[in-house]
Amino acid sequence: MAEHHENWLDLRSDTVTRPSAAMRAAMNAAEVGDDVYGDDPTVNRLQEYAADLFGYEDALFAPSGTQSNLLALLVHCGRGDEYLVGQEAHTYKYEGGGAAVLGSIQPQPIINQPDGSIALDDIAAYIKPDDFHFARTRLLALENTIGGRVLSLDTTGAATKLAHDKGLATHLDGARLCNAAVKLGVSPREALAGFDSASICLSKGLGAPVGSILCGTRPLIKEARRWRKMLGGGMRQAGMIAAGGLYALEHNIGRLADDHANAAYFAGELAKMKNIKVSTPQTNIFYVDIPAFVCQGLNDVLQLTRIRVSMAPRLRIVTHMDATRDDIDRAITVFGDFFG
Repeated sequence: MAEHHENWLDLRSDTVTRPSAAMRAAMNAAEVGDDVYGDDPTVNRLQEYAADLFGYEDALFAPSGTQSNLLALLVHCGRGDEYLVGQEAHTYKYEGGGAAVLGSIQPQPIINQPDGSIALDDIAAYIKPDDFHFARTRLLALENTIGGRVLSLDTTGAATKLAHDKGLATHLDGARLCNAAVKLGVSPREALAGFDSASICLSKGLGAPVGSILCGTRPLIKEARRWRKMLGGGMRQAGMIAAGGLYALEHNIGRLADDHANAAYFAGELAKMKNIKVSTPQTNIFYVDIPAFVCQGLNDVLQLTRIRVSMAPRLRIVTHMDATRDDIDRAITVFGDFFG
């Protein structure tokens, strides 16, 4: 059971979870060594377990999803190359332009379809000809889930096949890949079929305090390890945090279904209220459209009742292991009292 923090309900993200007592115990008991030398046994165990779980030859533990995505982009693309990416994708929109700033890699953003996918015709159209006027298109980067939406196996399979047929590599920002796999009713490795590399976040719905995993071939991970050192991601006795990630992968994937059920319940109750419009969640994320003029008042009420959100006219709500059904019932009551 995860700890509650001063009885606040935090709905901003699933990154806000705190390690459970069992996870803390595993972290406290972790055997450690110097991971830069490859000597941390717990980090090594995490990487081996993740590679097997996700269906890759090798894996690398990184401090953040931003870094593990950047490592993949730096390995797949050289200076002056480009990657194709959705306009709404995290690697393009929310990671500080790292690929361009640190890798001299040009992003080619493409509009996402309403279901979060990128149309195959658009992918094909944005692949540049072999002509020195153009950046060299090297990589297709997708995201699953994206804004809480799940890409189907047919969708990812068709996109990765097209990319490979055109000579491109493929990368998945799978920050919430385990949510997608649970929703699709498939194993994580099935959900990753067709991707040459994948980044999986351990510190979102899986509940670990820190870290992400990059998966790929042994040569890809060897090169990524070199880039990780250059980016300052080489950690020493990292087994103490790797143990939290290992515990998360071993124990917390199946329970993501609870977060999905809580999101569906929460959204369903909010949809009954006046003056707001609620999206239908596929996983643990949904959106509530609120009149702009009531945002400040609602935020004040939520603060008074110890509920945290990132207030906006399009309000994102994220359920997670620290948000119980009782917590959600409390939030529903507060929203109901406000909107009448």
